[in-house]
Amino acid sequence: MSDDQHAPHATDTSPRPHAGELATGQLIELTVDNVAHGGICVARHDGRAVFVPDTAPGERILARVTEVKKRFARAETLRVIEAHEERRDHIWPEAAIDRDPADRAGGAEFGHLTLSYQRELKRRVLADSFARFAKLDIADDLTAVEACPGDDDLGGTRWRTRVTLHVDEHGNVGPYAARSRRVIPVASLPLAVPDIEELAPLDGVAPGESGCYELVQPSELDARIRFVPATRRGANPVRSERVIIETVNDRSFHLAEDGFWQVHRQAATTLFNAVQDAARDHFDPEAQHLDLYGGVGLLAAALGELGGKRSRVESVEAVESATEHAQENLAEWVGARAITARVDHYLNRLLNDRGARALRCGTVVLDPPRAGAGLEVIESLDALDPRQLIYVACDPVALARDTAYLAERGWKLTSLRAFDLFPSTHHVETLARFDR
Repeated sequence: MSDDQHAPHATDTSPRPHAGELATGQLIELTVDNVAHGGICVARHDGRAVFVPDTAPGERILARVTEVKKRFARAETLRVIEAHEERRDHIWPEAAIDRDPADRAGGAEFGHLTLSYQRELKRRVLADSFARFAKLDIADDLTAVEACPGDDDLGGTRWRTRVTLHVDEHGNVGPYAARSRRVIPVASLPLAVPDIEELAPLDGVAPGESGCYELVQPSELDARIRFVPATRRGANPVRSERVIIETVNDRSFHLAEDGFWQVHRQAATTLFNAVQDAARDHFDPEAQHLDLYGGVGLLAAALGELGGKRSRVESVEAVESATEHAQENLAEWVGARAITARVDHYLNRLLNDRGARALRCGTVVLDPPRAGAGLEVIESLDALDPRQLIYVACDPVALARDTAYLAERGWKLTSLRAFDLFPSTHHVETLARFDR
């Protein structure tokens, strides 16, 4: 992979002539051009793109070069010389510009900007992703990023119902530094719901084993915390046997305490309702429907409600414990099933067993991981020929790439909504509907 492929995608499309030399550690003044995918911005120095965090388009900054590649460089922002009018005091003092870059907490990279401007930057990234990777010019109103209820009143804080805090061998507890694996002790967790901040051991713990604290605030229970040693993470994780309950529109969902659930306190309900809104007009209650990467059945239940008690919907998820809960959560629909399988393997098997067009008239919802669905899954879905695809995406570039794959096979993007489910960060959730 070339150096250019490692660079963030930016909205700046000006020519990139050969640049003068830059050196690691060099101090340079930069005028920021625009936002780039990944929560950073892009400036230019003698024609070379320089990617910088903790800033905003139009700002004049002093930066220190941290990495130099053939056609781009990275730098850290040291001081803002001319500030954007939408800059504000950072919501998290431990991530603010007045701290040394090495000591800034990660996880709130847009916290120095007003919420309305954060959403504008996310809209730009989304529109630019579609222009670059899907060759689609999306109207501004279609890429407008919608706020969740209550977020404006709270200033983009107090929305996280799940938090991971890392612990080093010295007993320091906190998030990692931005773009680092070094633990940064903090006195506050402004993005977390209050009960999690109160429960978190922010004063540190006795020196000893490194690992992490996982904190969760379920809908129906008090906040919980558990310690996971570093030796039991990754390929051989420690799984919690405790079950929690989350509520969406008065509907209860059971899942493992450490199972996947949307992080924002309003996210599950927002996506549940948005999927129903997108699917409703072309939904056939008699058809077979799929919820791919289905977790514990949240979006399968959204389809089930549209079709009534005899809905035929299958939720497909690779994590067996999630599938077990999905079967319980979907029990009221006699035609519902939860299947443990990799999505690509499941679709290949469905094609082999039932042949092309097996999903004719059906609705498919897919909520893939950050990497997106990918070409193989798109090809299988195209062969199965559902009436509509509802794609929930947490990465705009992956969505735009998959949109291009679908367009090549005759699918048209007919609806697009973006949601600010991660205020004060660069992340944005997008829901797209595709029809033939």
